[in-house]
Formats: sequence, structure tokens, C-alpha cells
Amino acid sequence: MKTILKSLIKQFIFWLLFFVFLRAIFLIYNYKFLVIEDIGFCEIIASFWYAINLDIASTCYILLVPFIILLVQSLYCHAWLNVFNKIYTAIILFLYSLLTTAELGIYEEWKTKLHYKALKYLSNPTEIYDSAETDIFFILIGILILQFLLGFFIYNKFFYQKIKGIKRNYIFSVLFLLITPVLLVVGMRGGIRQIPINQSQSYYSKHNILNLAAVNSGFNLYISIFENLKNFGKNPFEFYSSEEAGLVVDGIYKTPIDSTIYILKTQRPNIVLIIMESWSGDLIESLGGEPGITPKFRELEKDGILFTNIFSPGTRSEQGMASIFSGFPAHPISAITVQPDKFVKLPSFNHVLKDADYSTSFYFGGQLIYGNIKSYIIYNDFDKITEIYDFPDDIPQGKLGIHDEFVFDWQLQELNKERVPFFSTVFTISTHSPFDMPMDKKIFWGDNVNMYLNSAWYTDSCLDDFISKAKKQAWFDNTLFIVVADHSHYSYRNWSYFSPEYHKIPLLVFGKVIKDEYKGMKCDKLGSQTDIVGTLFPQLGIDTKEFHWSKNLLNSESPEFA
Repeated sequence: MKTILKSLIKQFIFWLLFFVFLRAIFLIYNYKFLVIEDIGFCEIIASFWYAINLDIASTCYILLVPFIILLVQSLYCHAWLNVFNKIYTAIILFLYSLLTTAELGIYEEWKTKLHYKALKYLSNPTEIYDSAETDIFFILIGILILQFLLGFFIYNKFFYQKIKGIKRNYIFSVLFLLITPVLLVVGMRGGIRQIPINQSQSYYSKHNILNLAAVNSGFNLYISIFENLKNFGKNPFEFYSSEEAGLVVDGIYKTPIDSTIYILKTQRPNIVLIIMESWSGDLIESLGGEPGITPKFRELEKDGILFTNIFSPGTRSEQGMASIFSGFPAHPISAITVQPDKFVKLPSFNHVLKDADYSTSFYFGGQLIYGNIKSYIIYNDFDKITEIYDFPDDIPQGKLGIHDEFVFDWQLQELNKERVPFFSTVFTISTHSPFDMPMDKKIFWGDNVNMYLNSAWYTDSCLDDFISKAKKQAWFDNTLFIVVADHSHYSYRNWSYFSPEYHKIPLLVFGKVIKDEYKGMKCDKLGSQTDIVGTLFPQLGIDTKEFHWSKNLLNSESPEFA
């Protein structure tokens, strides 16, 4: 029975080493880009460390078939099973070698890993040859052969474990059947946490080439195919030709004149963006909600402008992030944040502010791996990104992460060290199920959403405490605060999911930088989170042309839709 375990462990180690080998080839082949970006040796080597979790997950997927073979061999040992295992390994080796070699060929042009769209070229392989330089094509063929043959030779020489002459041991077989699948599933998920592993786990650098090197190629392709499987090879929303669709979009975004009102006392305020997890409009009294749920928010309305007709086009945090930071509408089926080959083409709120000499930061008390948000946030190039793993261990946590009050306090401390002007984002967590918070109940109605209402009361009090403390800081007088929800949530009103009311969310801008005549104002322009950048940047004197999906809510002539 030791032979069975030894075989599984040796195969596990082999695949991890093979992935290291493939990663090294990718970095060596693309060495010129590392030089161009002036990337240090230590940061390059770090890609191997940050790759480990995805490599383990990928290895566990691969080992599902060998596990079944070994389970059978623990009861019935025959030579053909050894041959089958070796053939299976050879096939996976070849597929991985083919995949990673193809990525070598496309990186210079696409600057991405291979994704589902690239598979369509397999139907016309001559196109691949015709579009590549002949010498490069044959170099890549050589690399493919080298990776496969060297990998198979090393596997066969040092890691292949032939199973023969094993006595049946039913107790071992039962234990092997019960324990091994659990370990493999845990490995596939990246641990026992609630959120399964994704590409975010390997993102760590401002240099995207290193993030791509760290992401396991097979895992990335699997996610890409899985996210697009329902509509593989077709656009499910193609009802018009590109020309017709372009005319329609141009028409609804057309703004005849600019009648923007300018609400700020300065064009270079500090900006604190507060993204409220799952805040429905029904939490806000001024938006039609019951009084007493978020009383502190109502007080803050007096110091700014409340947008009363804002709707979230998405229902998940990752959709909200793309809407806020790229002015990109949420779309059905899949979120753009889980597709790195697509989100790198989006404009970035943060990039523009950095170009305007802002220092930037992002704070979240949970795991940014959810919805592949971490990859997207790293692409946005925040100077400082803080998530659950970066906080001291002694800070109290709930099931999902650090309670909002402690995240706000941490951000406040860090802002006092920031270079001004700064753009700092905090993403709350306590209004996400299971709604655990360090507070006794304050609200005793709401039936099945009672805990949600109490969590909103808690976060509202945390927001108030944060602002009260911020008022004592030197930077407060020159700071614009923006409060917006990432998406809405089911509420005590029991709206239909398909009703506009279900998707209504708060958007509030306030602070001493707002001109006195606009404080307490309500703007009823119809819009969504995608319009934040289109509304804010004109106030800063920054062009918004690259954010073509974003409207200016402070321009009375801008179109109204969400």
C-alpha cells in the first residue's frame, strides 16, 4: 500500500516541478520585456512563490484520474493500468506543453494568456502558421518538443511508480477512497475557505507580465472556457449589426450642450471613495426607506449632494468594481473582472488620477480573491492594496473578514501618512451575509432580513465614527467623500428581482470642498455607478473621453438611463 501512496505523492511533486519549468521558459523567452520594464530579479523570482497555490489546485485536478487508477490498483493490479496512467500523463504533458508554447507565441502581440477565444483558431491551424514568422514558428515547435520530451523523460526516469504485486487491503482502499478525494477537492478550492481559488491568488505585481507568469496556464484556460461556455463562439446579445448598434449607442449617449454645474471649491481635492457592500436604496430614508436604519447617512446628506435615482446594473461586487473604476456597465452571464484578457483593455479611474499626481490606496477587510477582484485591482495599479492578510492578527474578525469599524480605523491611520492629494478607496464587508458584527441588535423588525438591517445600522455607525475622526485630521477640509454601493440587496420591501426598485442604490458626495450653495442638494438624474467617473472628472478638469460608457450626472443636458 505504501507504493500506492508513493505513486500519488511522486506524481504530485512532478507536476509542481513541471509547472516551475514551464514558468521559467516563459520568463526566459520573454526576457526582453522584463528588461524593458526594468523588473528586478527578486520580483521576477517572486512569481514562482505566488504561483504555488494555483499550481497545487491545477495539480489536484490533474490527479483525479491517477487517483481513480490507483484506487482500482489497490484492489486489482494489472499491467495495463500502469500503461494507462503513463499514457494519461503523456497526454496532459503534451497538452500543457502545447498550451504554454502557444502562449509564448501570442504574448508579444496579445499581452495575455491563452483564453477561450484563441481556441477558434484550432479549426484553421494553417492560419496560425501563416500569421507567424517562419523562424519563430519553428523555434516554438522546438520548444514544444523540448518541453514535452524532457518532461516525459524526467517523469519516466524519476517519478513514474510502477504498481505491481500488491496484496489487497480493503481497509486501506476504503480509507484511500474516503480521504484522498477530500484532500484533492481542498487543493482544487485552494483550501477550506468559503471562496474558491482563482487567478487573483497569483496576482502580486504592478508588472502584468509577472502576474501572467504566475497564473497557471491550464487553470486560466479552464476558467476562461467555463465563464464563456454557454456562448462559445457566438455573441448572445447580437441583435443588430455593429453599424446599427453603434448608431443606437451614439444616439443615446449624445449630449447636445455642456451645462455642467461645478460643485467643488478646488480641482485637486483628496478623494475618499467608500464602497458599501450590498447597500440597497431601501436602507436610506431619503430614497424611500424606513427611518432609523442608517440615521448617520441621513445626517451626512446635509453636507453634500444625494443622487436619488441611481441603479446598479449588476448584482455582484466584481460587476460593481468594474462599473466604478472603469465606468464599464455590468453585463449578464459573466463579469469582466474574471477575464484578465478583457479587463486589461478597460480604462482605469485610478490610472488617470495617478497621472494627475494622486497617491492611491485600496482597503478591504476580506479576501479580494472573490470574483477575481484582486487581479482587477492590481491591474488598476493602486500604490497600496490592503486586504485581510495585511492586517495585524489581533484585529477582531468575523466569518468573512475584519469588521468595518476596524478597517475604517486602519484606513484613517494610513491616510495620515499619505502624500496629498490622495485617492483612497475602502470597501466595506459587514453588510454581506452572514452579517456577523460586534454589536447587539438595534433593529427588531424585518423578519428574514433583520440581520441585514442590523448590519447596515452597524456600518452606518462605523461610517459616522470614521467621518467624525477624519474631521480632526489636517487633510479633511480638502477632501471629497463619495459613498456608493457596489450593488443592491433583497430588502424588506420584497421587490421583484426584475423591478427597478430592487436595484436602487445610494450615491452621496459630501465634504467641505463642496460649495455651500450645493450642500443638501438632491440630484434626480437617472444613472448608475458607471457614471461616477463621468461626473467626477469634469469637476477636476480631467477629460473623460476614454470612459465612453460614463455620463455626467451634473450636466442637465446629459441623457438619462441606467
